[in-house]
Amino acid sequence: MQNWITDFMEHYGYIGIALIIALENVFPPIPSEIILPFGGFMTTYTSLTLPGVIIAATIGSVLGAIILYAIGLLIDVNRLEKIVDRWGHILRIKKEDIHRVDAWFDKYGMWTVLFCRMIPLVRSLISIPAGMSNMKFGLFVLFTTIGTLIWNIILVSVGAALGASWESILSFMDVYSLVIYIILAVLIVGFVIWWIKRSKSRN
Repeated sequence: MQNWITDFMEHYGYIGIALIIALENVFPPIPSEIILPFGGFMTTYTSLTLPGVIIAATIGSVLGAIILYAIGLLIDVNRLEKIVDRWGHILRIKKEDIHRVDAWFDKYGMWTVLFCRMIPLVRSLISIPAGMSNMKFGLFVLFTTIGTLIWNIILVSVGAALGASWESILSFMDVYSLVIYIILAVLIVGFVIWWIKRSKSRN
């Protein structure tokens, strides 16, 4: 996959970077940890510039995020309520739980969107709950752009600084991703345990 990504970027330049980053948002297994540093490296031997690569990558990221946001809008809270009406007794979920989560996202959603843009995998998927909670589109785009811009500036700049050794950052990003995944796994397990205890206490 890495060779296909780099060949595509070299062939299509800024447009290729924007398209492949948009695809990375919709299809998370395509790693931005390869795309962005290589884009930075390309500025050292092609006519591409550092600001140009960062802007192209940011445009692609925002477009991809908007697609997932739209998917979230299609799911929305009302559809979730219908699912809960049918399957909630099995999942131990009530409508009140959905509204509580929705209210939480209404209150903290924009900051969640901002910071999650710098977390592997989650940086793409966070757009779906943002759409489900009907987060204001303008705020979603603004905080998505800010968070994405920070992430892009860091990785593209590192790729440009490392030059031909840009791939050396991949091992660091693997460690970073692993640590993030472990933290997320611990949080998810903790949440599930809390949810089960809470459900039992209500019965």
